[in-house]
Amino acid sequence: MRLYEDPRAPSPGRVRLFLAEKGIDVSSVPLDLNAEEHKRPEFLARNPFALVPVLELDDGTCIAETMAICRYFEALKPDPPLFGGDDARRQALVEMWNRHAEFQVLMPFFHLFRHTHPAMQKLERPQIPEWGAVNRDRVMQALDIMEARLADVPWLAGDDFSIADITLYVALRFMRVLRINPTEGRKALSDWLTRMKARPAMSAWPPKKA
Repeated sequence: MRLYEDPRAPSPGRVRLFLAEKGIDVSSVPLDLNAEEHKRPEFLARNPFALVPVLELDDGTCIAETMAICRYFEALKPDPPLFGGDDARRQALVEMWNRHAEFQVLMPFFHLFRHTHPAMQKLERPQIPEWGAVNRDRVMQALDIMEARLADVPWLAGDDFSIADITLYVALRFMRVLRINPTEGRKALSDWLTRMKARPAMSAWPPKKA
C-alpha cells in the first residue's frame, strides 16, 4: 500500500502521526499541492474531490479522508487503541473531542489561512479576507475552551492519549504559518503541548524542512 500526500500539509500530517504512534510504516507518494499535482487526472482517478491524503491498498482500493484512513489502520492494528478501544464511553469521548478539535479549531484555522495568506491566492479562488477574519475569532474562542478542558484532564478525551490529541496537535503546529502562538496566555494548553512534543511519534510531522 502507499499514501498519496503532500508531507507538509496538516491532513496527511494527522495520518503520519497516527501511523507513527501505531508503529506502522507506509510508503509515501509525495504530491506538491502548490503545483496543483492533486488536480492531475491520475490523482483525480483516485480521489475526484482532489484532496489529500489518499491511501491506495495493494488491490487498488483507494481510501480518502483522514479519519477513514486512520480507522482502517485502527482495525488492522487495535493496539495501542487511539479511538477509545472497546469501551463505549471512551469511544464516544474520543469521537466528541476529535470532532471538536477538527471542526472548531483545525477547520476554522484552514479558512483563516486559505483566505488571508498571499501564498494561497492560487489555490483558494476567490479569497475572502473577511471570512478569514471571522474564523480567527472562532479559533481563539475554541482554544480557550481547549484550555479549560486540559486544565481538568491530561489528554483531550480524558486519561488516555487518542486521535483527538493528534488532531489538536496538528492544528496548533500548523498555526505557525501565520505566526500565531496558540498557547500564549493558556498554561494548560502549553503544558499539554509540551507533553505532546515529548512523545517520540510526534517527530513524524511536520517534516524537518517544512
